[in-house]
Amino acid sequence: MSQKATKIWWPRLLPVLLFFVTFVMFYCSYALIQSISRRTQLFMKMEDFFWREHLSDLALPYGIKGSELLLLKVLAVTANYHVPANIENLECRTCVVIGNGFAIKNSSLGSIINKYDVVIRLNDAPVRGYEEDVGNKTTMRFFYPESAFYNPGLDNEPDTLMVLVPFKQQDLRWLKEILYNEKRVRKGFWKPPPQIWLGDASKVRVLDPHFLHQTAVKLLKINFHPKSKQIPVHPTTGILAIFVALNYCDVVHVAGFGYPRSKSQQQQPIHYYGYATMKSMKNSYHDLNHEAEALKRLEDSGTILYLHPHL
Repeated sequence: MSQKATKIWWPRLLPVLLFFVTFVMFYCSYALIQSISRRTQLFMKMEDFFWREHLSDLALPYGIKGSELLLLKVLAVTANYHVPANIENLECRTCVVIGNGFAIKNSSLGSIINKYDVVIRLNDAPVRGYEEDVGNKTTMRFFYPESAFYNPGLDNEPDTLMVLVPFKQQDLRWLKEILYNEKRVRKGFWKPPPQIWLGDASKVRVLDPHFLHQTAVKLLKINFHPKSKQIPVHPTTGILAIFVALNYCDVVHVAGFGYPRSKSQQQQPIHYYGYATMKSMKNSYHDLNHEAEALKRLEDSGTILYLHPHL
């Protein structure tokens, strides 16, 4: 074929190529959105134990096998599994998930964050002293024993729901011992959790392991085998909170997510508070690069929106 003929045919291929690219982007976005089940019952409740479809063959963090009695004792005290009615009854829920990353520092987003219907915070990230950047409204705080602060009232509002993410059986045992004021068992934690925890039992919720499982399998595509001897890879609390928000909320925005990617940035602080660096994440059970890719897919598809520039 002559060079002239090639120039004639090339423009005719452009619509086909554009259609193909558009189709691929639409398919990827659709597949991503389809992974969100829109399951809005977030927390474990007593009735779950009397319905066969909630029985699980998996132990924590993806099921409750072997932890049923611990969970029953916890639920018997906490009792409530609802989200407050003023949020539950909203026709359109706007939600923001606040990560603990350095990117939110000096952002002056505080007043904007406070305007969302639901503000989800993570672990023991402080609010006092950082209100200008992170706001002071907290609807839910996701945590696990090692990330619990002994007095949740210091950085949370009185109505904040304290949502336990049970990664292992010891997490439920810790909460049971706290609630029943039993002797604390210190073994089984990667760092000592608080032996005194001043949380309000009526505000405690236990996240349904369904969401950890779906975050791992559908969003992060983690292949796990219950009997495998390999070190497990689990979702971080942050990306789990985003997945929960995508199920529960109509609008999901995020801030404070992202870790340093290049080696030259490994020594810079990774949180908007404190002095921890990437070195502290070295032996974690998380694949941060994998999660960064998943967050980019969510952003590119328009499923989430960042409130600030990020890498």
